[in-house]
Amino acid sequence: MNSSTEKKVVLGSQEWCRLAGLGLPAIKARVDSGAKTSALHACNINVFTRDETQWVAFEVHPLQKNRKVAVRCEAPVIDRRSVRSSTGESEKRYVIRTALTLNNQSWDIELTLSNRDSMGYRMLLGREAMSGRLLVDPDASFCLGNISIQELGEYYQKAELLNEGLRIAVLASNPELYSNRRIMEAGRERGHEMMFLNIRQCYMKLDAENPQVHYRGGNVLSDLDAVIPRIRPSMTRYGSSLLRQFDTMNVLCLNSGSSIIKSRDKLYSLQALLDAGLNIPITGFAHSPQDTHDLISMVGGAPLIIKLLESTQGTGVVLAETNKAAESVINAFKSLDANILVQEFIKEAGGRDIRCFVIDGKVVAAIERVAAPGEFRANLHQGGSATVIRLTSAERRMATRAAKAMNLDVAGVDLIRSAKGPLLLEVNSSPGLEGIESATGMDIAALMISAIEKKRAWQRSLTDGQVDRTPTQT
Repeated sequence: MNSSTEKKVVLGSQEWCRLAGLGLPAIKARVDSGAKTSALHACNINVFTRDETQWVAFEVHPLQKNRKVAVRCEAPVIDRRSVRSSTGESEKRYVIRTALTLNNQSWDIELTLSNRDSMGYRMLLGREAMSGRLLVDPDASFCLGNISIQELGEYYQKAELLNEGLRIAVLASNPELYSNRRIMEAGRERGHEMMFLNIRQCYMKLDAENPQVHYRGGNVLSDLDAVIPRIRPSMTRYGSSLLRQFDTMNVLCLNSGSSIIKSRDKLYSLQALLDAGLNIPITGFAHSPQDTHDLISMVGGAPLIIKLLESTQGTGVVLAETNKAAESVINAFKSLDANILVQEFIKEAGGRDIRCFVIDGKVVAAIERVAAPGEFRANLHQGGSATVIRLTSAERRMATRAAKAMNLDVAGVDLIRSAKGPLLLEVNSSPGLEGIESATGMDIAALMISAIEKKRAWQRSLTDGQVDRTPTQT
C-alpha cells in the first residue's frame, strides 16, 4: 500500500456528514463512488440577488423519513447544470459550494440541489467530493461513528416544526387500501392536514353563488386546498360529479371528473389516444354484433383478445386462441347485451407489459409486469410479478403524451412492446401504488403530494416561517 493510500480516510456505504455553513450539524449521506456529483435534498427553492450575485434559498429536511423538521439555508449559486438521476431523468439543478466536515477534517465540495423525497437519503456523497481524500468500503457503515436519535434531537431541537401545511382530502371508498393509506401518510409526513372522504357520504348543494359539498353529519367542506380522487369504477359517475362540484369551489383536484370519465370509457379513451397520434393494438368495437366473422377478421383473426368495455383489473378479458373459440366467447357476451372490444394479440410480448406512473406530465417510475404461469396477461392482482425497467425514449414520450391526451395529472399508462414498436394498452386514472412502490422502492405517494404543493404554489417563507401561497419564480 503506498503512502498516499495510507493517508486516506475509509468510509462505509453510509456516513454522517456535517455541513456547518448550511446549519446542518448532522445529515446521513449515501456514499456512492459511482455518482460523479454530490447532491443535497432541497425544497421550496427560491433564487434571489444579493450584492449583484445570484443566491439560492431553500429548505432541507435533514432527518431521514421525517419531513416535519426543516432547516432554512442560503448559499451563492455557482452553476446550474443538467444532471441525470438514477431513474434516467435529466433535470436542471442549482449548484452550490459549501464546507463538508468528516473525521474532523473540512474541505469545500460542490452540491447539486434536488428534491430527494423519493429517495432514502437526504444527501448523496459522490466521487468528486471524495477524490484524493477518502476510500469506500461498501460492506461497512458508519466507519466514522454513528449518531443516536437523542443526539439528533439535541442538534435539531431549534429547527422549525412544519405544521402549517395544506388541507388535502383523499376522495375514495376504502381508507384501508394500501394506496389510500400511503397517500394519507405521505401528506401528514410533509406537514399537511389530511382527511379521508368516503364518496358515498358526500353530498352537494348546487347554488350559483354558494356551491357546497357536505359530509356526513352535515359538515360543510369549505376550506379544502386539494382533493386526490381514488374512485372505484362503480362510483365513477357520482365521484366525478363531486369533483366537478369541488372545481366550482376552487378546490384543486388531482385529476378532474371529466378526465376520469374519459379514461374509464375504453372506447372513448382509445379514440382520444389515436387522435393524439399514439399507436394502439388493432381494435374492433361492437355492441352485441351479428357479423361475428367480420369483427374477428377485422383485427387479423385468432389469437385475439376479447374484452367487455367495463372490464377492470383483468376481469372480463379473454384470450381466444382460435376463430371458433372467439366466436363462442363473443356469442356468450352477446347474451349480456354488452359493448365488446376485440383486439389483436401481441404474441411477441410474451405475457409482459409495462406500467408507467406519470405525475404532472413526467414519468416518475416504470415497472415491467410479467404474467403468472398459465396466464396470458400480466396482472399483479392475479399472481403476476413486477421488476424495475428502463424505458426507451419512445416509450417515455408515449406515456407522457397519453396522460396529456387524457388530461390526467396522475396516470398509470400501460404499454406493450411489439415488433412494430411500443403500443398503448390503456390509461388508468387511479393507478395503484403498492406494486410500483414495492418494485422500485420509491415514495410515489410523496411525489403525488409534491405535485399538489407545486400546483397550489405552496411554500414556506424563508424569513418568518409563514406559508406563502403565491406563485414565485425559481
